[in-house]
Amino acid sequence: MGATTASRSLSVAISVFFLSGFAALTYQVVWQRLLIVFAGGDVHAVTLIVTAYMGGLGLGSLLGGRLADRLGVRRSLVAFALVELLIGAFALVSKNVYYDGLYAHLPPTLGLPALTAVLFASLLLPTLLMGMSLPLLARALTPSFASIGRVIGALYGWNTLGAAAGALVSTWLLLPRLGLQGSLWVGAGCNLLCAVCGAWLARQPAAPPTLVAGLPPMADAAPSGPVPANRREPSFASWVLLYGITGFLALSLEIVWFRMLGVMLKSTAFTFGTLLFVYLSGFGLGAALGGRLVRRAKDPGGLFLLLQAGAMAYAGAALVAVLLAAEFGWPARLVQYFGEYEPLSVYDMATSVTHLANLDFGAARPFFRMLGLYVLLPAVFIGPSTLMMGLSMPCLQRASHDSLETLGRRLGILLAVNILGSMLGAALTGWLLLPVLGTASTLRWLVVAGAAVATLALVRYRRRSLAGSRPAWVLAATAVLVAVALPDGAELWARLHGTARQSVLQREDGSGLSVLKQESGQQTSVFVNGIGQSWIPYGGIHTALGALPALLHPSPAQVLVIGLGSGDTVFAAGARPEVERLVCVEIIGAQLETLRALVQKTADPGVAALLSHPRLEHHEGDGRAFIRRSGQKFDVIEADALRPTSAFAGNLYSLEYFQLLAAHLAPGGLAVTWAPTERVRRTFLVAFPHVLAFGDVWVGSNSVIDFDAATIERRAAAVSDYFTRAGVSIRDVLRPLLGSPPRVYGPDHPRDRRDLNTDLHPRDEFALPQ
Repeated sequence: MGATTASRSLSVAISVFFLSGFAALTYQVVWQRLLIVFAGGDVHAVTLIVTAYMGGLGLGSLLGGRLADRLGVRRSLVAFALVELLIGAFALVSKNVYYDGLYAHLPPTLGLPALTAVLFASLLLPTLLMGMSLPLLARALTPSFASIGRVIGALYGWNTLGAAAGALVSTWLLLPRLGLQGSLWVGAGCNLLCAVCGAWLARQPAAPPTLVAGLPPMADAAPSGPVPANRREPSFASWVLLYGITGFLALSLEIVWFRMLGVMLKSTAFTFGTLLFVYLSGFGLGAALGGRLVRRAKDPGGLFLLLQAGAMAYAGAALVAVLLAAEFGWPARLVQYFGEYEPLSVYDMATSVTHLANLDFGAARPFFRMLGLYVLLPAVFIGPSTLMMGLSMPCLQRASHDSLETLGRRLGILLAVNILGSMLGAALTGWLLLPVLGTASTLRWLVVAGAAVATLALVRYRRRSLAGSRPAWVLAATAVLVAVALPDGAELWARLHGTARQSVLQREDGSGLSVLKQESGQQTSVFVNGIGQSWIPYGGIHTALGALPALLHPSPAQVLVIGLGSGDTVFAAGARPEVERLVCVEIIGAQLETLRALVQKTADPGVAALLSHPRLEHHEGDGRAFIRRSGQKFDVIEADALRPTSAFAGNLYSLEYFQLLAAHLAPGGLAVTWAPTERVRRTFLVAFPHVLAFGDVWVGSNSVIDFDAATIERRAAAVSDYFTRAGVSIRDVLRPLLGSPPRVYGPDHPRDRRDLNTDLHPRDEFALPQ
């Protein structure tokens, strides 16, 4: 077979692997959402889901590597086709496994060991198969020893670019338009096409070992002959250890990056997928280009170390540069956005692109703003680092292999240990580094680790008497200087909220970031992960949301509030003396700590009254999961006001969530939601036979709700001192809600069951038009 045929086969394989990466990332997005419904969205559950996913990939890499060396070229391609077919088949039934099976039928009270076992077991088969694919394809398509780095880099790079496309398309198109089930069907179709193409590749004539992708002939074996002592390579085990360490650093850095960018962008449902697109694009492009770069590298191992060190140094330098520019007010619109309370409407910005068809660039300005915020800023902030990490991957492959016969096994081991390092990075960063050190100090130590890697490169180059010691010196020195220049946590979060450090109180842990920002006058704004959520002093919609059901219910003994925020809603819900138990579940653990710090600093009467409430219980975790696991009935259940477009907000506005509330109401109990969209209202109506609508505050029950304005006013008067001590006039707060009778919906009122928010299609979360 000639070079043209070989080139065509490799091009087909690269296209196939791009599509495979697209499907794999789509599955990861969908399966994570399904498993969060089952396990919860708190930091421990999410970390378990991520590590279980990566653990299967690592085991699959080991198994795929061993199989690839035994099967040979044709059978490796057949195995690859079978793997893709099985992945697609599992995807078609995965909703039944994760949602209809785990969520609907397993007991919600599973302990941590049992939950861990279930997550790992349920993800093992598909992720094991995914992990096998690269070793199988790489072994089949690598014709010579000298082409190892190039072929693996091309395959890994284009597969990662496919994953980047999957992150973008699933976030902006598949999930909004098709929902979770429809997205799985698209992914399964991609896997089927991959399987067909893999089978076609297996039937093609074998390529001569000297011809691949139309490139010049290359040596078929490793260099032979004696190697000078100062040029001897480290052992394979040394490269494995290094790749594991760099996996740890890369995943830790990803978590740090995403936290900072999430605050800068003020995260919505579109943020994570778009950031993941930018992150993976850098990796994929780097690996694809690195396959060509490694051919010219005299010392691939040394270049690997330099690139890894450069990635860490740039990560710190980019933050220093962004903060320095912000200090001088540039770019002005971005600096202004850092300090704003509300996130921009991503959907409105995206749809303004239609004005470009008429060349109306002024009307399309929101679209360009979105590109700058969601693409350009992350690309500048993290793009060069991820590009360098991707470039380093083929260099490591070229340095760590010594024979074509062991390519599969060694590649599998390298990938597995790198994934193991990533798993440890995810767990330790989320559970230990961020809670103990915070984002700023964690980044500082990652940059210091980059200096250590640069020092390893320096030692290597000097021992081998090769050019490269000067760049290693420069990188090591730069990393140290950047680490020193990085701000502490208070300074970092103050600047990224558009203010000075003396105007903020901040706390963070693995679950997220809480910032209290002193505004003009006496108001303090409460920010969670960069987005304004509420304010202090108390009063307004949050007070009304908590007070109304507490005053409407004849005897609210058991009250549950999801979300702490400023504490306003919880404070108001606990006003009645009949309240025997006031439970607050907050997913961001740092939120409570900032309120305690505020009381110590300002002694705000409302927050002080909340924190000293004798019957208040604080629980950190996922509110929906708490309801399922508690097995208890409540007289009042409500979620604090949450924007429907916030990430994973669909889990608190879905039909299944409202039905869960209905199932956990005591006789005569009330469920309350903020209903800012028509779709939320229709969904709420389907879940409850009896509903009272007070503007955007909706109250549902399984039985008739007795409403009498005079009774509510009498109850409010009885607890007016409770609110007055917090500086709140409860009469003024309730006036907008009680100024006119609520709209009453009974069982006989027609329900529109079309176009609802569901767990499998959270339409409002993705701002889908009504």
